[in-house]
Amino acid sequence: MKTEYFLRKELVETCKRMYQRGFIAATDGNVSIKVNENRILFTPSGICKGFLEPDQIIVTDKTGNKIAGKGKVTTEIFMHLAAYQERPDINAVVHGHPPTTIAFTFANIDFEKYLLPEVVITLGSIPVIPYELTGTYELASGIKPFIKNADAVVLEKHGVVAVGKDVFDAYYKLEKVEHNAHIFYMAKQLGNIYPLTNEQLKDLHILRAKMK
Repeated sequence: MKTEYFLRKELVETCKRMYQRGFIAATDGNVSIKVNENRILFTPSGICKGFLEPDQIIVTDKTGNKIAGKGKVTTEIFMHLAAYQERPDINAVVHGHPPTTIAFTFANIDFEKYLLPEVVITLGSIPVIPYELTGTYELASGIKPFIKNADAVVLEKHGVVAVGKDVFDAYYKLEKVEHNAHIFYMAKQLGNIYPLTNEQLKDLHILRAKMK
């Protein structure tokens, strides 16, 4: 079993990767890790996550009450707590603002229509959730029916939320969503896009079910 200090280091490493890849900028983004059923590590608000240190991480209970740490917990805490409530099988939540993915929603392009075979097999689908004001209960409530059956969701005109068995698992899903969007963005520059057919998608979902 990993110690809390080790989990803090994993959280910091994830934040650095997100910052280096351009999935977050300035003080954007937030990450959390569930230590146990009543102790959750959160990134603080107002700090650049690319330079986060383990001792800057904030600890809350399962309802969001602060237990330890200096400063304020992320303003997106309700969104994280909603994910944990709906998914007892997960231990981490990652939220970033990957630019190509967000651009799809501003352009009103049906993101779920453009998925790579590998994304369908590993993630199934990537729902797009209608816009809600950041940091609100409404946003947290909005993800609940979607995150219950999806490991990554796109928040319209906002960002991506990914969940996983550990923080790296969640991060890789975020990375995969943006990689998928970037490929289709490049395809659009080359000409018309020809997404997977319904029959091809059906076969991939059958394969996904067999691999579970």
